[in-house]
Amino acid sequence: MNSRHDIRWCDCSDAHALATAVASAMRDAIEAAVATRGTAFVALSGGNTPWPAYEALSHNELAWDRVVIIPTDDRLVPFGDPLSNVTATTKIFEPLGARVQPLTDATGSGPIADQRLRSLPWPLDFVLLGVGGDGHTASIFPGKDFAAAVDPHNPARALGVTPDPLPPEAPVARVSLTLAAIAAARAVAVAATGSNKRTVIERAIEEGSNSGFPVGRVLAAIPTPVRVYWAPQ
Repeated sequence: MNSRHDIRWCDCSDAHALATAVASAMRDAIEAAVATRGTAFVALSGGNTPWPAYEALSHNELAWDRVVIIPTDDRLVPFGDPLSNVTATTKIFEPLGARVQPLTDATGSGPIADQRLRSLPWPLDFVLLGVGGDGHTASIFPGKDFAAAVDPHNPARALGVTPDPLPPEAPVARVSLTLAAIAAARAVAVAATGSNKRTVIERAIEEGSNSGFPVGRVLAAIPTPVRVYWAPQ
């Protein structure tokens, strides 16, 4: 446990064990939300690490017609584009009966995403975050939108962001949940692999709300315990 907030590490032997553990956490959160409130509202990250967990989760017998899924963030590209997070999520979960809600569209913006979120059963029941090697999480990057994204008093649930510099693997503008929206969730978890990302997360936790890493700012703002699922590769 970190002195600044409650971070609970779940060390997994490999990527398969990580996927199994994360899928179990998501299943438990969905079942509890449906049992308590009749619906489950979750936000799922993109990137390569969580997709095996989503595949594992999809094999569970859940009340999928009561599940609403959004991406934690997305790139402003057309649906079907390889860079689109919601496209991949839709392919996995919509055939099961879940409602997969895009944050926006290729021509959209933060205000559109924020408006869409205000029609959904807020707050989120569960958020799964990833972490980049540069310490970004969701699409909260350094740049002109960083201060608004990490402002704990910002009432916006999502906003448009343009990373500076643009990541070379996906050099496009994005839309992202804000720090405040993530911190309001009933449960938050992080999934990451590799020694570099573990070092980044540990440093970010130590630095807390003054961290130069976006993930450090976000984790420091979350009032509930956060599980970090990590595997060496």
